[in-house]
Amino acid sequence: MAQWRDWRSWPDRLTNLWRRSLRFRTVLITLALTALTILIACVWMALAIQHDLFTAGRDQATGGALRATQSAQERLDSAEPGNDPVQLQLLMTTLSTDLAEQSGSDRIAIFRIDRASRIAPQDLVTPGLPEEVLSEGLRQKVRADGDVQQWWQSVALEAEDGSTVPGIVVGQQLSFPVVGAYEVYIAYDLAGESQILAFIQGTLWVVGVGLVILIGLIAWFVLRSVTTPIGEAAETSAKLASGELNVRLPVRGQDELATLGQSFNAMADSIESQIKELAELSLVQQRFVSDVSHELRTPLTTIRLAADMINDQRDSFDPATARAAELLNAQVQRFETLLTDLLEISRYDAGSIQLELEPTSLAHLAGDVIESMSQLAEQHGSDVRLVAPGGYSPVDMDPRRVRRIVRNLLGNAIEHGEGRPIVVTVDSDQQAVALGVRDFGLGMRPEEVERVFDRFWRADPSRKRTIGGTGLGLSIALGDARLHGGELAVWSEIGRGSHFVLTLPRLAHGLQTSSPIAVVPGDDNTAPLDALGLTQPIQVLSETAAGAASGNDRRSGGAS
Repeated sequence: MAQWRDWRSWPDRLTNLWRRSLRFRTVLITLALTALTILIACVWMALAIQHDLFTAGRDQATGGALRATQSAQERLDSAEPGNDPVQLQLLMTTLSTDLAEQSGSDRIAIFRIDRASRIAPQDLVTPGLPEEVLSEGLRQKVRADGDVQQWWQSVALEAEDGSTVPGIVVGQQLSFPVVGAYEVYIAYDLAGESQILAFIQGTLWVVGVGLVILIGLIAWFVLRSVTTPIGEAAETSAKLASGELNVRLPVRGQDELATLGQSFNAMADSIESQIKELAELSLVQQRFVSDVSHELRTPLTTIRLAADMINDQRDSFDPATARAAELLNAQVQRFETLLTDLLEISRYDAGSIQLELEPTSLAHLAGDVIESMSQLAEQHGSDVRLVAPGGYSPVDMDPRRVRRIVRNLLGNAIEHGEGRPIVVTVDSDQQAVALGVRDFGLGMRPEEVERVFDRFWRADPSRKRTIGGTGLGLSIALGDARLHGGELAVWSEIGRGSHFVLTLPRLAHGLQTSSPIAVVPGDDNTAPLDALGLTQPIQVLSETAAGAASGNDRRSGGAS
C-alpha cells in the first residue's frame, strides 16, 4: 500500500499490472464493456420514460384545457350581456372562475385580440402565469387561428418556493359576445412528472452502478477460479524448466482444467524419464571417452617414443621413408594433442574442473603470449600489435587457462588473418578486465558465427590446417571463460575479419556490466593508435619460442 500512496506512479503501475495480470485485464475489459452497455441502456430507458411522461402530461393538459374552453365557449354563447360594460366584466370574471374549475389549473391568462371596442372587458392575468412566460410565436399562432384550434408550448414556470419547474401552456381563442375574440392561455406545471422522472433516473443509475460492481465481482471470482490453476501451471512449468523434474500440478475434479493437469503431469513424467535416460547415456558417453582417453595414453606414449626415435634417424633414410617418418611424428603429436583436449572436455562434462587462481595482470599475460608467438606470426606475414590502455592491475584468474585462451585466439587470428595486421586489445574498468583479438582476414557469415564454438565444427572443411589443431580449442576456451565467471564473445563479417573478446570479472560474483571492450569493432584504422604510441609491434624470438607457439590450436569454425 505504501507504494500506491504516490499517485504519480499510478500510470506506470497500472500499465505493468495491465501487461502482467490476465485477471486484472479481463476484469477491467468486462467492467468497461458492462458499464458502457448499462450506460446506453439507462440513457435509453431514461429518455423513453421522459418522453412517455411528457407525452402523458401533455395529453392530460391539452385534454383538460380543451374541456375547459369548450365549456367556457358554451357559457359565452348562451350569455346575453348586451352592451353593458359591467355585465361584460362580470361575465369575464365568471369565465375565469369556470376555466380554473374545469381545467384544474389556476394559471390562466386572457388577452383581447381586437382592442377597438371600448366596452370590452380588460385582460386577465393570474399570478401563476405572467405575460412574459408566453412567447411571441405562440401568441401569433393563437391570434391568427380563428377556428378554435389548440396550440401548446413547453415553458418554465415558477413554483411557490421560487424555484423553476417544467410546464406546458395551452392556448386558443374564445369568442366573447359583442366584443369579439380573446386569447386564452392555461398553464399546467409538470412538477409531479419531473419528480417521477428524477426518481426513476436515480433508481436507474443506482441499479446500473450496482450491476457494474456486481458483475465486476462475479467476473473476478469466476476468473480467479480459472486463472488460479493457470498460474499454478505457469509456476510449475517454470520450476520444471529450471530443472525441478519432480514437480507436478495438483488435479482437482474432472473438468477441463483437471484434464489439463493430468496431461501436464503425464508430459512431465515423460520428460523426466527421457531426461534421466539421456543423463545416463551422457554419463556412459563421458565415462567411455574418459576411459578410452586414459587407456590410449600408455600405448600413445610408446608410439610417441618410437616415432621420435624414427624421426631422429630420418636423415639416414631414403627420401620417401624420411617423409613418412616426418608425417608419422607430426600426426602422433596431433593425436596426442587431440587426446589431451578430449580429456579436458571430459573433465568439463563431468564438472571436475578446479581453478588455480593467482593474481595476474592480463596485459602482461597477453604480452607474453604475443611474444611467444611472434615467429609464427612472422611466418604468416602478420604484424601483431598490442593496444593496452588498461588491464595492468592484477586480477584473480587461472593463468594457465587464460593463457591457453589467448594463445588459441591469437593462433586462429594468425592462421585466418591472411597476412594482415592483428590487433590485441586489453582494457579494464572497475568491474571487469577484457582482451580482444581483432584480425582483418576472410571473416565468417552469421550462420557460421553461431556455430563457431561447437565441438569439431569448421567454417570451411576444405581449407588446409596450417598450424595443427583438434577442432576443440574454441570450445575449451569458452569453457575456461565461463569457468572464471566470464564470457567469450565473437563478431565476424565477410571481408572485414573477426573480433573475439574475452571478458573476466574482477569479483567472484560474475559479470554484472558490459565488457570494457566492445565486441563490434569501430574504426579499423590503426594509424591513429600508432601515432599515439599505443600499439607495440611483436618482437622476433628464437626458434625455441616459435616452436612452443607451433603447438597452438587453430580456429576450425567451432574450435581449433
